[in-house]
Amino acid sequence: MTVTRRATLIAAGAAALFPFAAKAAPALRIGYQRYSTLIVTKHLGLMEKALAPHGINVSWAEFVAGPQLLEALAAGAIDLGQTGDAPPVFAEAAQPGGLVYLGYEPPAPDAEAILVRKDSAIRQVADLRGKRIALNRGSNVHWFLLEALRRAGLGFHDVHVSYLTPPAARAAFENGHIDAWAIWDPYLSSALNDQTRILTTAEGIVNNREFFLISKTFAQQPHDIVAAVSSTIAQTDEWAMANKAQVAALFAKETGLALDAVSHALSSRSFGFHSMDQSMIDEQMNVAKVLKDSGVIPSLPAIAPYR
Repeated sequence: MTVTRRATLIAAGAAALFPFAAKAAPALRIGYQRYSTLIVTKHLGLMEKALAPHGINVSWAEFVAGPQLLEALAAGAIDLGQTGDAPPVFAEAAQPGGLVYLGYEPPAPDAEAILVRKDSAIRQVADLRGKRIALNRGSNVHWFLLEALRRAGLGFHDVHVSYLTPPAARAAFENGHIDAWAIWDPYLSSALNDQTRILTTAEGIVNNREFFLISKTFAQQPHDIVAAVSSTIAQTDEWAMANKAQVAALFAKETGLALDAVSHALSSRSFGFHSMDQSMIDEQMNVAKVLKDSGVIPSLPAIAPYR
């Protein structure tokens, strides 16, 4: 299916997700994932409170992962979303001009890793040559694995990659159908046991950040409205840092994962909203350049910050 055809279908489905979007009253349509800052915002009702004085309604839609969320954002089906660092690069390379970076959160390199079984002969990244590795296509770990291999003198052509969702990858990993699994929290923490071993985290390899993105159309809203959205995300992050136990309980309920696994995952994550700056633009451009030079994406996408 072409990108244009897919975008058309996503846009057509927006009416089902947001049945009131066509009405005259302005609305902010937010896409979220079950393990994200924005689901905390939703839980606290902060966005509704912040935008009510502006006469703006808030609608919410859940997405299974960042790539799908960004397709909807680029297609105009939603106005705001949150993903990791690699998905917007993949999205912009496929369909340029649809995404605007609003801000970012601190790095969490220990929140993603390459897992192997405890008894595996794989002891270093170089040992992955010729091995079967699972990951979610277009996700943070797609970029992480590529960079880990590159630094070990390898490329995707040196390994056998299976593009699987986290649940499917976990089943394949536990059944011995793959040799390694590149995965992020909270799925990473939930998979840690006496039968698994971390080959490497992303520490010293990639930063693993979360970004907040808005549609090009929403970026043209009055500055005070966009500023209210940014302030609300910042308020959410402040609350989350001060109430990690409550965040863990919320994430555990939403994901269906064990509370102790989610609490472990949150121990390696900090919350804190920052507006885009040149250092972050440069960091994302580096992600894009490596993906382009490695032949993973067809062109070098722009990194457009909100101004």
